[in-house]
Amino acid sequence: MGSEFEMRMNRRQLLASLCASAAIGPAFAEAPERSLRPVARGTDLRKMSVRPADELLARASLGGSVGYIVRDAATGEVLEVLNPDMPLPPASTAKALTALYALGRLGPEHRFTTRLVAAGAVTDGTLQGDLVLAGGGDPMLDTDALTAMARELAATGITRVTGGLKVWTGALPLVPEVDREQPDHVGYNPTISGLNLNFNRVHFGWQRQGAGYDVTMDARSGSVTPGVQVARMRVVDRSMPIYTYERGPERDEWTVARAALGNAGARWLPVRFPGLYAGEVFEMLARAEGIAFGAPMGRAETDAGTVLVTHRSDRLEPILEDMLRYSNNMTAETVGLHASGATGNPVTSLAQSAERMNGWLRETYGLEDVALEDHSGLGDDSRVSARALTHAVFASQKEGELRPILKPFDMRDEVEFTVEAKTGTLNFVSALTGFLGGPNGRPLVFTILCANIERRDALSMDERERPEGGRAWNAAAKGLQRGLLKRWGTLYDA
Repeated sequence: MGSEFEMRMNRRQLLASLCASAAIGPAFAEAPERSLRPVARGTDLRKMSVRPADELLARASLGGSVGYIVRDAATGEVLEVLNPDMPLPPASTAKALTALYALGRLGPEHRFTTRLVAAGAVTDGTLQGDLVLAGGGDPMLDTDALTAMARELAATGITRVTGGLKVWTGALPLVPEVDREQPDHVGYNPTISGLNLNFNRVHFGWQRQGAGYDVTMDARSGSVTPGVQVARMRVVDRSMPIYTYERGPERDEWTVARAALGNAGARWLPVRFPGLYAGEVFEMLARAEGIAFGAPMGRAETDAGTVLVTHRSDRLEPILEDMLRYSNNMTAETVGLHASGATGNPVTSLAQSAERMNGWLRETYGLEDVALEDHSGLGDDSRVSARALTHAVFASQKEGELRPILKPFDMRDEVEFTVEAKTGTLNFVSALTGFLGGPNGRPLVFTILCANIERRDALSMDERERPEGGRAWNAAAKGLQRGLLKRWGTLYDA
């Protein structure tokens, strides 16, 4: 039998071994694919202090399902997993896949064009016929861009159009709304067409004036604030619902509950007639430049004619960076639709476009566990596994396309870790995918998917904008994600 000192040392060694094993992870759906190596004493103590994954999961108490995977970004080695093959809603992390799809099919230098086309001869400053505002599906077109186009048109010497301004939207299929399960009034669920303006949102503002309200509906951007008639708002005496919507023949008809307004405020509402919206705004801007029209504004059947003015968007790469930073759904759907039609075989619906992207992801990255119903992740019937999403992010490093346009993820007080990632949030769904780096410089790639689908499906339409318990659930999910990232950065940033 050994001495008491030897027995104490053996016991300490056993406890250290058990603690190190617990730090690597609990009993996951798959065992961590990792070989252990000796580490320095200081690093070992740091790793021993890391919270076990099962403790982080228990503390978050999300209910539903959690799936994650973390890999070495250089070698591809799988380091830790939980339910990696479980299909879950990706929410806006789907935009990372859409960015890869758009870059792969269109290229980073692609630009979108919007044109002014003369459908007739121009003589002595008069256009004999209609002027066509022909959309090219530019997701970033705004009122400032239309202002510049109106000025360029005036600079050509045209002062009169005998016909009217016509809008052409045929560059993309009309998508009435991204997800039909969203409330009518949320600005992140707009209509998509081949001619879009201001992300297809109208600015609704209100100011109390005596016993009533001064209400405005406008297409504001950086330099001008033109009012519009294609969307109208009435204040009515009721407490609920806050908003109602009716689609007119060529106009959005809104009402808002007086009891919900307070003294003043504003919000963005979706536009359901984006082509007519852009046309109305451009006609006002052109008239301000001294150009007269002889007929009412309407729709064009074709974009054929002589091009007078062309507006070109920024390059695709910064557009995608903006999309990922602000998680803009309209941009995601627009660039996805463009990518689907890049081979000259246009799509006729968003569902068809999403399926074409699913096929491209299977062919390009070998992703079998991917079934997206749109390009933005807004639809909650989309499914992807943590393994599939992580594999696409990992494989994107070959071309170096994705990581530079991902935005930093706030690790709060964990300043030694850097994270470039795409977040995704729906009611009772939270997702995160991207790259993790620590002080020792070993990059990791990861995906974390959290979803309580049963709780989400139980929500009524009225509850979906601000569901009871939704904010607390999301905060808990984000806390779990930060905890897992800190854990992985500490354990595997060797």
